[in-house]
Amino acid sequence: MASASLPESEGDIPFTPSLPSQSSYFNPISPFTDVFDRFNQWRTDLGLPHPGTVENLQKEVKATHLTNYMFDGARADLTKSLSTSPLFQVTHSFALGSQTIPSSYNFGAVFANEHVFLQGGVDHEGNVNARYNQGWSEKNVSKMQAQFSSQATQNMIQLEHEYQGQDFSLNAKAINPWPTDMTGIFVGSYLQSFTKNIALGFETLFQRPSPDTSELTTSYLAKYTSTDKNSIATAQIQAAGVLQATYWQKLSDKVEVAADLQLIATPARRDALATLGAKYDLRLSTFRAQIDSTGKVSALLEQRFAPAFAFLVSGEIDHFKNAAKVGVGVMIESGPMTPEEMGTAPPQI
Repeated sequence: MASASLPESEGDIPFTPSLPSQSSYFNPISPFTDVFDRFNQWRTDLGLPHPGTVENLQKEVKATHLTNYMFDGARADLTKSLSTSPLFQVTHSFALGSQTIPSSYNFGAVFANEHVFLQGGVDHEGNVNARYNQGWSEKNVSKMQAQFSSQATQNMIQLEHEYQGQDFSLNAKAINPWPTDMTGIFVGSYLQSFTKNIALGFETLFQRPSPDTSELTTSYLAKYTSTDKNSIATAQIQAAGVLQATYWQKLSDKVEVAADLQLIATPARRDALATLGAKYDLRLSTFRAQIDSTGKVSALLEQRFAPAFAFLVSGEIDHFKNAAKVGVGVMIESGPMTPEEMGTAPPQI
């Protein structure tokens, strides 16, 4: 039996559900969010590159010069990797015979995975240092550094947070903060790309050693990066009358050169220091050479005889003071432990 249906008249209109009426309430924040969204879209369309961070403003120059690599006397670094994923390794470091620092032993450990980086060390006098990085996302990283010593004046704790946007970087840190009286050292920095080659920024330092004493200083930063990324120039001007300018250039895949100029023009002191350096990366060795305006000539050779063994020789001659320093060192690395070393080897059948 066919079902009967009511005929529709020609004038019938199909039923359409009514939409909820919009509230007449005016959101005072909406105009600002619209402007902010349009501003972000405009910045995205510009395609400005990330300028890096203020902390790494002179990263390439420091990697070329010998300032962070020079040593004298004898040293040995023995590293054992216990795991690769996640990374976990321990290091025994020995140093003796130096003209500038006393002989020492340091034990260190490093743990790292995709989001966490942990590093710690203790020396033969009981001084402890630690470092902790927590990556919340690709743009947000929190950091903490601490140093504890038997001398109260050398104890230090530093809290830091870094945010890296598409074309800028923002950093805030507090050194030895004390929340009850708000004493400590507070640093804030910002670096912004204005074109595809030029970035400008500032770094503000607020020192408050006591509730009754405070000081605020600001330095201004500039960075130029060539389109092919093979040359970088930076400048930093401090309100106290200090100017530092650097230039780094990659001449080839194996040769890099860098220059550093520091000018001090204050009522109490007028001085300048210029440093030139070069780095040569060969197949199994790296050679660094450096000369500055004080008459110091330095060189460092790192020769790898095997992937896990390296021999280092460093030397420095001060022509004005008629002094010289020489250093030799070894670096030995070993891979993760085998199942036999860990005691988990499968039984032999």
